[in-house]
Amino acid sequence: MKKPHWLEKEKLYSIMFESEQPAGRIFDITLITAISLSIVISFIETIPSLAQTFKLVLEILEYLLTFFFTVEYIARVYCSPRPRDYVLSFFGVIDLLSTLPPYLSFFLPNARYMILLRSIRFIRIFRIFKLFSFINEGYILMHSLQKSLTKIAVYFLFVLILVTCLGTLMFMVESGQPNTQFTDLATSVYWAIVTMTTVGYGDITPVTPIGRLLSAFVMLLGYTIIAVPTGIVTANIIDESKEKPKDGHCPRCDAKVRTKDHYCSQCGEKL
Repeated sequence: MKKPHWLEKEKLYSIMFESEQPAGRIFDITLITAISLSIVISFIETIPSLAQTFKLVLEILEYLLTFFFTVEYIARVYCSPRPRDYVLSFFGVIDLLSTLPPYLSFFLPNARYMILLRSIRFIRIFRIFKLFSFINEGYILMHSLQKSLTKIAVYFLFVLILVTCLGTLMFMVESGQPNTQFTDLATSVYWAIVTMTTVGYGDITPVTPIGRLLSAFVMLLGYTIIAVPTGIVTANIIDESKEKPKDGHCPRCDAKVRTKDHYCSQCGEKL
């Protein structure tokens, strides 16, 4: 007797979206391998000597991988209980964007390098190897960054004003010198940004004693303020990590779970 249609979709769903069964685990490992291969091909294609030598092989592999990812995306939409939710989800958008580049390259040649978006799909490796405790740590980091956004935005505005003022000051000092590199305010502000961030390209340098003194001051100032965003995020991470566990347990293994946990750190059950 033939199985009902919905049951076939359910089996396909368990293979493509879950990794509890051997078939699902094999599929995920195959998918990760295909993603890795497509990324390696993208790098090889940018090396002229290798691209010419293995041109035919690379083209065949690219067509096969494109076909594989296209079928995979269509199958995910087909077997998903709520196709619209999957298509609009984070992974759904990434899956689509990583499938379209080979087709878009017929109209926009450089669009093929969007294939590197497939590297984001490596996140699925956490599910394959049961590394859900790392996902919980990832959520802590994400929440810490969200809480830090306002403070970092204020800090960024302060730095923007500071480099504008310092760049203007350097322009006033250096602009009157013969063959000066500080030809306009935009160039001077660019110098201030490069210097304060301690990047130091050296493409624009002051020649007057006052300009060099100001440059040294900006370098030292950069060291004192560059760690501020790190401190803001670190403080929020500490606050998130000190979150007291709630009186709850994992429905699968009965391990204690915290308020911010999305997965059980012991067995990986979604909470």
